[in-house]
Amino acid sequence: MAGVDDEESALALILYYCQEKYSSHVVDVSSEAQGKFSHDPVFSFLHAYGLLIQDRVSEAIQELEQLKERRDVSLCVLMALVYAQKKRPNPDRDVIQELDGRVKEERKTASPKALYYAGLLLWLLGRNDKAREYVDRMIKISSGSKEGIVLKGWIDLRSNKDAYAKKSGKYFDEALKEKSDIFALMGKVHYYEFRQNYSGALETINQVIVSYPSFLPALVKKMKLLLTLQDWEQTIDAAQRLLQRDKNNLEALRMLALHSLCREGDAGECVNQLSNLISNLDIQEPNNPELFYRMSLAFTRVCGRAEKVLQHTHRMVERAFAQASSDSELATELGYQLVLLGRVKEAMKWYKTAMTLDESSVSALIGIIRCQLMEGHIEDAEQQLEFLTEIQQSIGKSGELLYLRALLAVKKRRPPDEATNLLNDTVDTHFSALQGLPLSVEYFEKLNPDFLLEIAKEYLALSPAKAPAPGQPPAPQLQHCASVLDTVVKVVPGLMQAVFLMAKVRFQSGDIEAAQSSLQHCLDQNPAHADAHLLMAQIHLIQGNFKLSSQSLELCLSHNFEIREHPLYHLIKAQAQRKMGQLQEAIQTLQMAMSLCAVKRTGSSTKRPSKRVELSSADCVSVFLELAEALWLNGEQHEAAKVMQDAINEFTGTPEELRVTIANADLALMRGDTELALSMLRNITPEQPYYIQAKEKMAEIYLNHRKEKRLYVSCYRDLVDKLPSPHTFLLLGDAYMNIQEVGEILVVYSNGSIKVFYIFIITIYYYKINFYFNSHCSHR
Repeated sequence: MAGVDDEESALALILYYCQEKYSSHVVDVSSEAQGKFSHDPVFSFLHAYGLLIQDRVSEAIQELEQLKERRDVSLCVLMALVYAQKKRPNPDRDVIQELDGRVKEERKTASPKALYYAGLLLWLLGRNDKAREYVDRMIKISSGSKEGIVLKGWIDLRSNKDAYAKKSGKYFDEALKEKSDIFALMGKVHYYEFRQNYSGALETINQVIVSYPSFLPALVKKMKLLLTLQDWEQTIDAAQRLLQRDKNNLEALRMLALHSLCREGDAGECVNQLSNLISNLDIQEPNNPELFYRMSLAFTRVCGRAEKVLQHTHRMVERAFAQASSDSELATELGYQLVLLGRVKEAMKWYKTAMTLDESSVSALIGIIRCQLMEGHIEDAEQQLEFLTEIQQSIGKSGELLYLRALLAVKKRRPPDEATNLLNDTVDTHFSALQGLPLSVEYFEKLNPDFLLEIAKEYLALSPAKAPAPGQPPAPQLQHCASVLDTVVKVVPGLMQAVFLMAKVRFQSGDIEAAQSSLQHCLDQNPAHADAHLLMAQIHLIQGNFKLSSQSLELCLSHNFEIREHPLYHLIKAQAQRKMGQLQEAIQTLQMAMSLCAVKRTGSSTKRPSKRVELSSADCVSVFLELAEALWLNGEQHEAAKVMQDAINEFTGTPEELRVTIANADLALMRGDTELALSMLRNITPEQPYYIQAKEKMAEIYLNHRKEKRLYVSCYRDLVDKLPSPHTFLLLGDAYMNIQEVGEILVVYSNGSIKVFYIFIITIYYYKINFYFNSHCSHR
């Protein structure tokens, strides 16, 4: 903690700690200043104020009573006594009325100094308009006191009114014309921040550091400004320099711990630093529940649900609640952290406690709804959501509320577009709250990467499992998901879960090379990242590298033996076995996957997943479809048909329904029922994700099973009409080549309205046609 050299720096230091709500620091520095500058009663007053904000009301009143007759502070003391009496469990109205009367009397004859300190108290209590009245009067009767002008600048800056805040800079400049002043310079730094002139703020804070080398809050502010300028290297350098001066500085310790998580992705190191931070909070601010709570928030939201980090943050908030057990916000936060830890039933209890403490708490009600959805109590959640949606105008638009509505839409198997639109609204609402907020600890809290990852997972679940056809853009859900993850990865590059999800988005978008690059980064950072190994195995499988796929699975198993309980492990293993002709083994492995993800039907009902690790909806479909196909190829047609019917029952009304339809058409084709296969495929429309695949499948049936060339080509003509792109034009050209009607290819391109970017396709077919004619002429 910083010491005090003179009255000016002592007062500035105490006011800094007041603003930051470091109540024990306020008491300790005031106590030191009382000893050094005993002639000035303001330090005794600020000591009493420090006790007051620690809720040590009786002690504060006792000290304030002793200061009532000190002229310069008498007015602010009386006002503080009114505030203290109101904080008591059973306020004495008569005493408050008497004190109010004395305040009015004292105000009439108050000296400029008394008015200044009264304005200062009102400002510290957040009563900016009233504070401005006192300070304006003080400036007027003192003929422009520099102290009053500086305080007016601070009042206007903190007023939450742009018109006032924009004028505050001129007050600091005016005061600084006479001489240097810490309080004015720090005000100017904050003014520059408000105006988003961060280089100006940094220049001014450097001036403070040079002029007042013992004023440690300037070093803290410089560290935070360097983070705002997104220079992590210099931020950490500033934090370490600060710790050389003050080895237990709370802000520097927090910054180092955040850096370990956000940049390095080192949860273990963060846990060590968090332990140090908590120990120092215990020593330096033992009676400050708000600070324990505040210090925990960013870690909870950027740690990627690292259990040991969450255990520490949970301890911090538990400690806060133990001291402030009537605070609904703390109970809500405990519920939220338990959700992140997967302890949903305990979370529900804390949310209910929060509602008991404050029945109007929207955040607690949102927490309850979230728990209801997680536990499958869909109808209860829907009723609560309807209520919240109705009162949304009065509570303001909430990203969390929109997200829960999207979750409900998914759970109730409403059209995927409904859930997608709600997720889009969620993202827009969430990011709108971040507009104008610079990179800072508060930014990490409000960005809440954990929440964004939850949104990303829902987008992925709503996306087609298969990559788009060449030339086609990724599904809108994947594009939105990539945009969300891009922000998270840029701001919190150490969050490997975000990097992994980005790899998954790239994989599902067909960008295999980029997906592999992201996965390799994950595995370099954490060789035991099971999900990354599994996705890498899938990629090797698609590329035909069965040996590499098996190696990835073995590596995954060596790092995490529990992966044998992950259904995706068995799905990939089965796919590799089938590719290598090991059909019977593949069937057994797929049956294991079915039992692990608890999607195997028993009788006419489907069991709910009971394992903590579950398949995604897309992978779950793959288990059904792979098993159905393997059973058919193994001659077990009846069993294959049963599995396919189970898939239809399970996934009708979900984003995966079309994959089941196409696979069912394949099965009908294997039975020789081409008409049934075609009727299924005709139901897939151009706006749906698998339209191109459905048309290609229909074309194959017409050509190879029906021998109807005209209908074969018409499938590709429909594609060009409905989804014109280089890829669909190529498909149509190839179709004509396949049936040896090369003359028709030129007709396709004879349309004068063809766009320039299709010209390269004509060139390709020019060479193909030349090759065709030349080879036929040679043959003749």
